[in-house]
Amino acid sequence: MERWIRPDLRDLLTYSMAVPPEELAAAYGIRPDRLIRLHANENPYGPSPRAREALRNGEWHCYPDPQGRALRQALAGYTGFGPEWIALGNGADDVIDLLARLLVGPGRAALIAEPTFEMYALSVRWHGGRVHIVQRDEAFRLPRETLLEAIRQLQPAAVFLASPNNPDGQLLPEETLQAALEEGVMVIVDEAYFEFSGRTFAGWLPRYPNLAIVRTFSKWAGLAALRVGYALMHPDLVRAYDEVRPPFNVNLAAQQAALASLEDRAYLMENVARLVAERERLYRALQAFPFLRPFPSHTNFILCRVIGWDAHRLWEALLRRGILIRRYTAPALREHIRISVGRPEHSEALLRALTEIAEEIPHGAP
Repeated sequence: MERWIRPDLRDLLTYSMAVPPEELAAAYGIRPDRLIRLHANENPYGPSPRAREALRNGEWHCYPDPQGRALRQALAGYTGFGPEWIALGNGADDVIDLLARLLVGPGRAALIAEPTFEMYALSVRWHGGRVHIVQRDEAFRLPRETLLEAIRQLQPAAVFLASPNNPDGQLLPEETLQAALEEGVMVIVDEAYFEFSGRTFAGWLPRYPNLAIVRTFSKWAGLAALRVGYALMHPDLVRAYDEVRPPFNVNLAAQQAALASLEDRAYLMENVARLVAERERLYRALQAFPFLRPFPSHTNFILCRVIGWDAHRLWEALLRRGILIRRYTAPALREHIRISVGRPEHSEALLRALTEIAEEIPHGAP
């Protein structure tokens, strides 16, 4: 089959599709309904009651509005930007992929600050673009002068940044973004965790037409399974984006659930507040374990460096106790784990398991 596949894609590493939790649970002798899922940054409180009700009453034999007019109008009320500033996607991944298709593509390059969300680099490569990497330091900070030097040398078609960044949960410094924008390059800022951080760069859009903001309903609104994302960007860019996207990329169920979520956002933001409070409590508790170095976070997850022990063994020890977290194979993250913030009872189960594991780790164990 290789002779029919694009040569530049044959050796490309695919997005690290997770093994279904049900399969992992079965492999370790755990009932799937007893597995605590703290690996995918899902919202444990789920969607709003109004969104659940909307899904019961849909006319599923009808195509959705290809422009998503009702949802864009509702998002205008949520974001403060008119519908002409809003583009829709099948989750934030789809928005990122369509922006890569529109802006980068063959013969053009994108600049990406790693470690970060894998989809930026993959989408650029899938569309035939070149990826250039700027490395964050050991604390996952992005050196501003290093970024600016790379922009000036490369003159990329797009720069992909995240605020907060995944996997470390840190905010993008304002002065770093401003300096990048003033170089005149297109900068895409992923704000998937905006509702948890409370900080956005959307207010910069009228001043910087070379800025695009990407967001999602997966995290704050609990709609990860339905895939609803959107971008805030200059109307001219929205019109071009709409020319390269499939006409029904956001299905009717997703649109109706997102509309209901925006109508019920007070309920959803109460759940966000619960998760933020639990994040802070869990962060303080994780600091008590000598083999963990948690990073402060502005998201619904906490990244930890594993000290004096093997991160994969820790992942497996937790899984054997019915707790699934995120592990990594990339060299820059091999010594790290990422823990999604769950309900208080999920945190308690995690902390009990870590206490048991701490007693089993020999002092000075490699």
